[in-house]
Amino acid sequence: MGGCFSKPKPVEVKVELSLLEKEKEVDGLSPNGKASPFADCRPNGALGHGSDDDSTPLPLYHKPRDYVEASVCHVKDLENGQMREVDLGSGRALLIKEHGEFSAIAHKCPHYGAPLVKGVLSKGHVRCPWHGACFNIATGDLEDFPGLDSLPIFQVRVEKDKVIIRANKQALQSQKRSKPMARCSAVINSSTGFSHVLIIGSGPAALVCAETLRQEGFTDRIVMCTMDRHPPYDRPKLSKSLESTAEQLRLRSVEFLQDHDIELLTEKEAVAIDVKTRSVTFEDGFRMEYRKLFIATGSKPKTMIYKGMDVSNVFHLRTPEDANSIARLANNKNAVIVGTSFVGMEVAAALTDKAHSVSVIGIETVPFKQALGEKVGKAIMKLFEVNRVKFYMLNEVSEMVGQHGQLKEVALKSGKVLRADVCVIGAGSIPATGFLKQGGIHMDSRGFITVNKMMQTSADGVYAGGDVVVFPFPARNNKKVNIPHWQMAHVHGRVAALSMMGKAAEIKTVPYFWSAMFGKTIRYAGYGEGFDDVIIQGDLDELRFVAFYTRSEEVVAVASMNYDPIVSRVAEVLGSGKTIKKRDVETGDISWLIDKGSQ
Repeated sequence: MGGCFSKPKPVEVKVELSLLEKEKEVDGLSPNGKASPFADCRPNGALGHGSDDDSTPLPLYHKPRDYVEASVCHVKDLENGQMREVDLGSGRALLIKEHGEFSAIAHKCPHYGAPLVKGVLSKGHVRCPWHGACFNIATGDLEDFPGLDSLPIFQVRVEKDKVIIRANKQALQSQKRSKPMARCSAVINSSTGFSHVLIIGSGPAALVCAETLRQEGFTDRIVMCTMDRHPPYDRPKLSKSLESTAEQLRLRSVEFLQDHDIELLTEKEAVAIDVKTRSVTFEDGFRMEYRKLFIATGSKPKTMIYKGMDVSNVFHLRTPEDANSIARLANNKNAVIVGTSFVGMEVAAALTDKAHSVSVIGIETVPFKQALGEKVGKAIMKLFEVNRVKFYMLNEVSEMVGQHGQLKEVALKSGKVLRADVCVIGAGSIPATGFLKQGGIHMDSRGFITVNKMMQTSADGVYAGGDVVVFPFPARNNKKVNIPHWQMAHVHGRVAALSMMGKAAEIKTVPYFWSAMFGKTIRYAGYGEGFDDVIIQGDLDELRFVAFYTRSEEVVAVASMNYDPIVSRVAEVLGSGKTIKKRDVETGDISWLIDKGSQ
């Protein structure tokens, strides 16, 4: 249980404890039987997803040798609101004390492996310090994104003032668990041109939509179509880890999708939608009808016009193959990055230890000025300059000239010539909605699909989510906004799936994104568009700072480097509906925002 048994057993505590063969136990039960205080924010009490390694639920009963039991601390070692990472001999767990009760869960965030002991504990859940995912401490369920998996939970009891944890060894090793999913009950020929739910795209919005449907008991056909040749993969890592393969980046394997009756059609590009006949036509002529449609096609890079367009060494980073080619061509050669988007700058950073030279050509004089402000942008720019990256302005470029199928150089108006053995265009993106122009689905002037709070479009039975949409954002009085974050796409997929099943759901999350360069990570939470001031605490020169973005007298977003878990702490405050005033962060004393609950 999460608290203490009323009648402690007189058992001698050991690291391993042999039990009677008759003892049978279910490890997946909540240790204290309490419902989540955020149950209204999540479908059916959980958003747990299976990993490739543990997609099959553990058997209901386990043999005693499958368990480990250990005394981990004295009952008074933890105060209320504190967490401690403890060793059970066969693995580690996170011990938590809140409201006088103990609970134990896996100690790593299943998204990227962040130590949850360094996260934020609040009101029955713990928030990851790196990317803001939330887990219920009683059930281990994933309550807010990013990520696909939930956490295993472990039994806790107190005997003679000793806190004892009993855990399944396999769960200790995996540090993640899945929520059971329904199977498709209909016998369907895979060539049949009809699907109860048709999903266009294979990013996080698409994948979470499909998995949530199955988790919520949906037993009809689900088909997911994608232009990609690979199963779903972690696209944000492409620009940070250029040499990673699709296999290394995968989110779900083909086998996982097959096991849960989520049909995946790769290299299928949608070219037209007819909302009257409820059908989608693909480039190869294949046509599929649907009952419900979810559009999650994401964004596509902005293109640039230059001489010698048909060249093989200029890339818009989209696929693992693109990333691998960039890394190979840049090895001991000269790289030119056009654009100072987060993707462009991440690629530039990743190439500095591979390329002979790295040059960045930007539209703005300071990278990230619009998103992070001039002061933060200049501090990050210095980090690049220290690492031998040269900056130039796009208006300085005279021409980009290709020869014999290769871009050879970028000529500047000053007469200087930049050698370009490989070039990456990172000048931003636009929504991939060109195929919808005659489809009868309302879009705004920029090509974004407009949806309501249930992720429904103007067409009956058609939903959309991720980078392609503008949606009513509660934190801005339901103003329709576009937030192209990986984390936000997960939320859209969940809400769309629940809406399809007639279950009330709304967006209840704080936007969260991150960017990694030179081993340093920028974390950001909130929605800062239109900020009118930036309050800096810490040291920009040392890249250890917190930046609070304000509109009028209210903090609307926060960014940090080397100041964990403050961004997750602010996300927790904003997510609770509270307001942080500008005056609260101007004083220089932000100790009230810094978590001190871990040991």
